[in-house]
Amino acid sequence: MNGTETMSTPEKLKRTEIIAAEPAESMAGLLDIEMGHALGDTLAPLWHWCYLLERSPERALGEDGHPVEGIPAPPGPDRRRMFAGGRVTTLGGLKIGKPATKVTSIAKSVDKEGRTGRLTFTTVLQEIFQDDRLVIREEQDIVYRAPGSNALPTPPPPPEPAAGPTLELTADERLLFRFSALTYNAHRIHYDLDWCRKEGYDGLVIHGPLLAFMMGEHLRREGIDLVGKTFGYRLVCPMTQPQTFTIVPGPGGLDHGAEARSATGAVCAVGTLMEG
Repeated sequence: MNGTETMSTPEKLKRTEIIAAEPAESMAGLLDIEMGHALGDTLAPLWHWCYLLERSPERALGEDGHPVEGIPAPPGPDRRRMFAGGRVTTLGGLKIGKPATKVTSIAKSVDKEGRTGRLTFTTVLQEIFQDDRLVIREEQDIVYRAPGSNALPTPPPPPEPAAGPTLELTADERLLFRFSALTYNAHRIHYDLDWCRKEGYDGLVIHGPLLAFMMGEHLRREGIDLVGKTFGYRLVCPMTQPQTFTIVPGPGGLDHGAEARSATGAVCAVGTLMEG
């Protein structure tokens, strides 16, 4: 095998590629940390988000920058896509230098009527295999909002954060650009101010997956192992405008999860950790 291989059916998308060193090196550079990325090294939990990406051709992108075909595809024209959360069960570690395969399918899709208008909730299932063994099982929850609907309302004032270690990250325009590039995300809410206003945001939107990733990173850096466990995350409200945000322990302590809080203290994402 050399390079990548992609196969698809109407129900599933299958992609195989070598787990290379460069994406891990790139993510470490983005976070300004040292991280091993030699052949044979094991990727840290959640770092697989830099790998096995669907690289849609330019002609397949909609006006908002998201693909209009594939898995998932928007349920209708002009539907606004929002990442709502997910669950990652880490059964083992991906090895750098060896091929891996990701199989993507739709677990479920439900239409509802919400406060902001018509909504479609789609859960995408991703299973990653290496050496014929399931290594990662992940579900991602995507919400499609009706055209013309506003961004989600601001949540009520949050309680004081739980005591314990914290982790900060400055998400300026440079970092948002690099994270979009590293995850092959062309959604315009992360780099186009005019488009942000069109979708009802007051500034550039900090990636929800970045908030989730940093919650997982805080657990890892504090010695909490995600292997054999399920890391769940829920995006509570959009975090907008470049800023320094903080990861804090969840209400039950860091062993059970974390929160991503904006510079003003708003809880924008909540993470939980459970036995797999």
